[in-house]
Amino acid sequence: MVVARGVHKRFGQLEVLRGIDLDVRAGEVVVMLGPSGSGKSTFLRCINHLEQIDAGSIHVGGRLIGHRVSGSRVHHLRPREVTRQRRDIGMVFQHFNLFPHQTVLGNVMEAPVGVLRVPKAEAKKTALALLERVGLSDKAGAYPRQLSGGQQQRVAIARALAMRPKLMLFDEPTSALDPELVGEVLGTMRDLARDGLTMIVVTHEVGFAKEVADRVVFMDGGRVLESGSPQDVLDRPSNPRTRAFLSRFL
Repeated sequence: MVVARGVHKRFGQLEVLRGIDLDVRAGEVVVMLGPSGSGKSTFLRCINHLEQIDAGSIHVGGRLIGHRVSGSRVHHLRPREVTRQRRDIGMVFQHFNLFPHQTVLGNVMEAPVGVLRVPKAEAKKTALALLERVGLSDKAGAYPRQLSGGQQQRVAIARALAMRPKLMLFDEPTSALDPELVGEVLGTMRDLARDGLTMIVVTHEVGFAKEVADRVVFMDGGRVLESGSPQDVLDRPSNPRTRAFLSRFL
């Protein structure tokens, strides 16, 4: 589903990604761990071309993201073409970014109707089913300000799923939540994993990684230092930097 090769990203003099290689199979759940500033979130943003890479390549579903190749030359895609590619990639951010002037139902319906041109009746039926899936069918008529943080994040997940993505990216989806609200969001994500959705999750929730991930990737300094099964990386880390990081959680 995802093939990243030699991905580099620089912000001015700061090199944030230093040659990332990563493969993610269809149906796989990959959890990315690492200290703040290690490049995890930047890498997620590069996958759906919210950030443009400086070198390397990223393919999603066999398509080169953000570029097209003509002969020996690589050309940037036009914004409309990039938007079309993003339809297959859902992303849930730390902050919920819901439309405050729309109801929960309206937030979930917005993109299918506005981008995919799905008829409103069909979009409403799908949105209601998704809200039931994330445990919020009783909140369809509420506004974001009337919801808890955990509920807003579950609406954000339903909104991303409404586009029927092949790949879901989660950028620290529980970091902005009060501790007692974290469990409800992680529970929704566990259900998605059981349904076989391809997911890349940036998080500090080591327990979630141990329970749900097919593979754990540890990043530091813009590089992948270790990758393997949760048992290998979390219980028997081989890299000293991984061991030092995990010692704070385990």
